[in-house]
Amino acid sequence: MSRLSAGILLYRYADALQVLLAHPGGPFWRRRDLGAWSIPKGEVEPGEEILAAAQREFTEETGFRPLGDVLDLGEARQPSGKRVHIWAIESDWDVSALVSLTFPLEWPPKSGRTQSFPEIDRAQWFSLDAARLKILPGQMVFLDRLASKLE
Repeated sequence: MSRLSAGILLYRYADALQVLLAHPGGPFWRRRDLGAWSIPKGEVEPGEEILAAAQREFTEETGFRPLGDVLDLGEARQPSGKRVHIWAIESDWDVSALVSLTFPLEWPPKSGRTQSFPEIDRAQWFSLDAARLKILPGQMVFLDRLASKLE
């Protein structure tokens, strides 16, 4: 059975529709931009309700707990084989308040030194057109589904 992740895609209206994307932390992603940003998400724990997991993961990765009505954007299989289920919530959040959990990583490789890196190193609001350039290709379907539901 493939793994399941769940996440929240925040959106707001600031002259036009904008979505919030997160840039993954750690040294492997440091210099990547186009096609590297993601919807804040994470793995669903055994026995955990999927929407609850999405809310927990969003809060762990950003330090913000969005409230409001949710739009179910459904599930999509990623190129890795992982399944991802995303909900959208309309909310305005100041990205300068970002507080992300960290993860340990031996860095540099084979150095014997472990460093801590944030799960996400920054978050940013993007127009849908800009988000389509920034987001991981496997998650683009959720931008399209959001746009379709909001039409």
